[in-house]
Amino acid sequence: MKTIRVVAAVIRDKDKIFATAKGYGEFKGQWEFPGGKIEEGEASKDALIREIKEELDIHISIGELIDTIEYDYPTFHLSMDCFWCEIISGDLILKEAKEAKWLSKEDLFSVNWLPADLPLISKIIN
Repeated sequence: MKTIRVVAAVIRDKDKIFATAKGYGEFKGQWEFPGGKIEEGEASKDALIREIKEELDIHISIGELIDTIEYDYPTFHLSMDCFWCEIISGDLILKEAKEAKWLSKEDLFSVNWLPADLPLISKIIN
């Protein structure tokens, strides 16, 4: 099975977490933490800075690694490095997502998450 390596930003602002709904593809409309694919030879943190700039037009600072989620979808294996992040500068502009929300910890289960993102939520809540 093919492995796809990605990064995800758990962007915090006080007690809220930023989430986006996919705007295209097989999982359109399902919610995720923003990020994307790691390119060949690219470090996780470099990929995350690049992806967030491309998708949301903001600059972020990257904090500690929360976890690396390993998840088997029907056609590929996903390996996702997930980091705490904060916005340094810029105004959030959705370039790829169809919708976005700032969610409190109590509201995290109010959206339909992608399966690979669900294990991360339990780590964020604790």
